Amino acid sequence: MSDRDQRMQTRVVHAGLEPDPTYGSVIPPIHQTSTYAQPAPGEFVGEYDYSRSANPTRTALEVALGELEGGQGSVFSSGMAATHALLSAACNAGDHVILPLDLYGGTYRLVDKVMSRFGIEYDLVDQTDVEAVRAAMRPNTRVIWVETPTNPLLNVVDIAAITEIAGEALVAVDNTFATPVVQRPLELGAGAVVHSTTKYLGGHSDVVGGAVVVADPKLHEGVRFVQNSVGAVPGPFDCFLVHRGIRTLALRVAAHSANGEALSSHLREQPGVSEVRWPGFGGMVSFRHPDAVGIASRTKIFILAESLGGVESLIEVPQAMTHQSVEDSAAAVPADLVRLSCGIEAAEDLIADLDRALAG
Repeated sequence: MSDRDQRMQTRVVHAGLEPDPTYGSVIPPIHQTSTYAQPAPGEFVGEYDYSRSANPTRTALEVALGELEGGQGSVFSSGMAATHALLSAACNAGDHVILPLDLYGGTYRLVDKVMSRFGIEYDLVDQTDVEAVRAAMRPNTRVIWVETPTNPLLNVVDIAAITEIAGEALVAVDNTFATPVVQRPLELGAGAVVHSTTKYLGGHSDVVGGAVVVADPKLHEGVRFVQNSVGAVPGPFDCFLVHRGIRTLALRVAAHSANGEALSSHLREQPGVSEVRWPGFGGMVSFRHPDAVGIASRTKIFILAESLGGVESLIEVPQAMTHQSVEDSAAAVPADLVRLSCGIEAAEDLIADLDRALAG
């Protein structure tokens, strides 16, 4: 049986793991080094001359993510560093990017406030409407940036439908919320996948990182060139933590999904709560309530904090927290929106915690 024939529950456990050839340790060692001894000037083992350029612990994680997503992986010091590297590798001055109308605030800030200064143009489009995406296409459209589910409204975008109308444009999918356990965009025709490995892949809220996985070897070379040139790479221990987290990914996604379903079903029955959204998988749930700030301030098990995808449950008000950068734009989110990241605690306890907060 080939690796590609194995079920995801098996693949996440074994991806990127090669026992240490020296001592046979099942888990590869952490290569906590900045540089490598060279037997002669300009001679070194593999690609390992300096740890900004390559590190064996980082390589193991990059191989693992490439195996799980079905492409070639590169990892970064944050999800935003990964996003920046892919857009930098794919775009030139004068190119056009289509962004989702509903998207992570950091992505909008990067394109609107940084990359636009270097000649990148963009439009915000409701990507649940494929015809709207088609209408927004220009001769210079280089990238269609997809989030599915979107952040924070949890809209689901048909990746295959977008790839069908993309033409020569690169379809890049932020797969942070879904993870390869749920969807593998490269298998649906996308050309690139981006992750904030801080979230579900790491899974324990103890590391910050990002990843890009691409299908085209030439684009992979471009991403690697930016990775080495800019140097926004994760340290070896960060790579070790993300790789360790991936090994329980399938189990955690199942638990997150069960809690997401339970919480969203319960919230739909509560007075004052409207527009409850759950994409059908994962632990992300959003809803609207006039007392959004008060609810987020009163929970005890749900921790009031930014981020998501950890084993502990988090609650936030996006308009005041993660999405301030989209204020006064077409991507602005309502002030009464609450976003939950349901962890892996007992659903009954999470429901009771929210009920207390809703009661005031």
